[in-house]
Amino acid sequence: MTAQRVDLVCARCYIGFTRFRRAAHRHRGDVELAFLPFQAAPDASAAGEPLFEVHKRGFGEATARHIASDTTLGAADGLELNFRRAVFTHTFDAHRLLAQTAVQGRGEPMTERLFRAYFADGLRLSGRPTLARLAAETGVVTGDTGTDELRAELARVRTLGIDADSIPVFRFRNGIVLRGEQSEETYAAALEENHNDPNGRAFR
Repeated sequence: MTAQRVDLVCARCYIGFTRFRRAAHRHRGDVELAFLPFQAAPDASAAGEPLFEVHKRGFGEATARHIASDTTLGAADGLELNFRRAVFTHTFDAHRLLAQTAVQGRGEPMTERLFRAYFADGLRLSGRPTLARLAAETGVVTGDTGTDELRAELARVRTLGIDADSIPVFRFRNGIVLRGEQSEETYAAALEENHNDPNGRAFR
């Protein structure tokens, strides 16, 4: 099994997930993926604000350069990253939806849909009606379960030395850990090495 830890408002996570997904589809064995949460900005408001303004506060005069870099990287992987349309918000309810979806075997398409909803469609991922609509699109049943478990996991991640500069994180059963977005070939090589390791161990 491989575990991915991402935040759904992280451009590099979207890129890393997309590349990993392609590598996994090329892989000769089945790839089981666990979906672990991370919140880069747990105190972000539910109402949200334009992502471009958030970047301006964080990067100042370098904002245009950072956005251009991420936009170019995303486009090379066929992704639309629209920083002027995206609405920055907290992702707690989106992560809870993803956890519910993963149990139903639809974690991968739900992850892709949430990323696309945020970066391309400009949807607010803290909005429960929006999340319900995305769940229906993806063919899953949702409810109000999983809140305590998600809070516990988000608290646990703070003890693992993972921060906003680390994600995405892919942890493989044989102990390989890849932090930050990697190339498709790097993910493919890690999957192959993991597949060939008979002594793979559990991840955390």
